[in-house]
Amino acid sequence: MTLTSTSLYQNGSYINGIWFTEGEDKFPVMNPADGSEITSLCNASSQDARLAVAGANASLAGWRSRAAKEKSSLLRKWYGLIIKYQDDLARIMTTEQGKPLAEAKAEIIYAANYIDWFAEEAKRIYGDTIPAPSSDKRIVVIKQAIGVVSAITPWNFPSSMITRKAAPALAAGCTFLVKPAAETPLSALALATLAEEAGIPAGVFNVIVSNKSREIGEVLTKDPTIAKFSFTGSTEVGRKLLEQCSSTVKKTTMELGGNAPFIVFEDADMDAAIQGAMQSKYRNAGQTCVCSNRIFVQAGIYDLFAEKLSRHVQALKTDNGLAADVDIGPLVNAGAVDSVDRLVQSAVQSGATVLTGGKRSALGACFYEPTVLSGVDATMDIATHEIFGPVAPLIRFDSEQDVIDMANATEFGLASYIYTRDIGRIWRVAEALEFGMVGINEGIISNEMAPFGGIKQSGMGREGSKYGLDDYLEIKYLCMGGLDK
Repeated sequence: MTLTSTSLYQNGSYINGIWFTEGEDKFPVMNPADGSEITSLCNASSQDARLAVAGANASLAGWRSRAAKEKSSLLRKWYGLIIKYQDDLARIMTTEQGKPLAEAKAEIIYAANYIDWFAEEAKRIYGDTIPAPSSDKRIVVIKQAIGVVSAITPWNFPSSMITRKAAPALAAGCTFLVKPAAETPLSALALATLAEEAGIPAGVFNVIVSNKSREIGEVLTKDPTIAKFSFTGSTEVGRKLLEQCSSTVKKTTMELGGNAPFIVFEDADMDAAIQGAMQSKYRNAGQTCVCSNRIFVQAGIYDLFAEKLSRHVQALKTDNGLAADVDIGPLVNAGAVDSVDRLVQSAVQSGATVLTGGKRSALGACFYEPTVLSGVDATMDIATHEIFGPVAPLIRFDSEQDVIDMANATEFGLASYIYTRDIGRIWRVAEALEFGMVGINEGIISNEMAPFGGIKQSGMGREGSKYGLDDYLEIKYLCMGGLDK
């Protein structure tokens, strides 16, 4: 891999300011585009994870006591270095994760923006004074860092899912340790390199790389030293991790699975809806938790929408993410392709029609053709399961209430999308949808300034925005008495 800065390419965990790169136990990191081994990394153990917890705890008092302006300044330096090396970071990401290079660069900027945002929020952790019940008392509320924070992050956004958690944690005065996905550890280690270069003290930001997910997860969820745990991943895994956190009553943030409805009404701007569907469905080859998973189109425009969407999807270029002008890269592994194909074939057997795609790509084991299915029923597996691939199932609906009922008929409640030019309908439907986020005539909704998160079994807590800082703070009430003497 050719990089401007070779120091970004690390091969072991970063714990308490030390690189753990020696050891016989290693695990491979694979390139999903061609199946080649990129490198092998030293495999961290539960003992290494406990060492990281101890280092983070030892560094907590010093980091928490630093002036807000000083913490802000260090975060800004980290942000600046990420921007400086964005091309290298994007190349690392594309090589290990597969997304097109242009998308990888966009994610690096997105990841850096969280650090930039929370660098400023670090200086705005305000408390309150509250009118007291009597003249001899005063009530003051202050906010303090919760303590040591642990996190587990996924492979689909290997940089931004880390900074979205680490930036508010560090801004609040917490120390932080993260286990990135074993499929994409190199992006996390590159962030650690730049954090160290920015001057963030040893033990404040730690990265544990390992394929021993259960072993490391036990430490990050059960160790009583850790005050807060944050996870992005599937609902199934999230439930287990919540159970493990319950033994020490940790504060948690959970950003879990989704089954996003994308609703197009007859009065919508058709071209805008097509563009939104393309952005929402096919970004990162459909491997995002906020991807449109069910595309509901009102009966009067269903056929025209299906035809136009299919033409746009047929024009997508699928290839290795490092190739020129690529729209769709590989899925993360061959198993992901198997899962997507099972859902597609099940839908076809149940009566759906393939308008384009619908099969594995000849490009390699990890590629799947961008697909559009018509005639999908809301009860099919492809409509009730998270697809996590480049497949758009189109579902016909008649009335506003019908589509609201179908959209809400899921255990998930992360993201949703509606396209209409009727302002009354916008308010009615947006308020009726049981989802934490609603994109209105917009297919890309995530940014550092807005609260990202879901309801129902899509999780708890919010990331990004001013609300994202609250999950890393404790509220302390001070009652002062005897002041009239």
